Amino acid sequence: MVAPAANPDVQRLQNLSRWLAAMCSLLIVALPVAVFAYWALADVAEVTLRAGLSSLAVTAPPQAWQRIAGALITQVPLALLLLGLWQARQCFKLFSAGQIFTARAVRFLRRFAGWVAASVAAGIVAQSAISVVLTLHNPPGLRHLAISLGSDQLFMLFFAGLVWLMAAVIGHGQTLAEENASFV
Repeated sequence: MVAPAANPDVQRLQNLSRWLAAMCSLLIVALPVAVFAYWALADVAEVTLRAGLSSLAVTAPPQAWQRIAGALITQVPLALLLLGLWQARQCFKLFSAGQIFTARAVRFLRRFAGWVAASVAAGIVAQSAISVVLTLHNPPGLRHLAISLGSDQLFMLFFAGLVWLMAAVIGHGQTLAEENASFV
């Protein structure tokens, strides 16, 4: 007896899911290293701009402790995002195993969306804290607290909401399928 050929669409989905799970693992390792490298190597103008400050707001190049503090502060929203990537990785692993419309997949998608939203909120606070750290050595009256909400944050919140809604739709579809199966 010959085994039926696997559906090529399902195989593509499973292969893509394996690849995305691997990319999530890579990002979980690489992003924290990249943040420390950025804070060690970025020039003053770039760091100042990323903190939501004007180019004239930082009167002296950041000292080593300010760069370390900036890197550590940046790691907080990144850690929340990495928790979200871990959830996405778990979801992709389920997909690669053929478990697509499951309660576990829905939970992982919802958690991913929640961690992304939490990362955005923490990022807004972190950016403000970094603005204070970078201008701490300025003379009194020239220190800054910059609070900003940009299109990147709004897009990420929209994306998190979209994933959350998609997970809810999948969960609802799964519930309906289970109810229909119980009638048969």
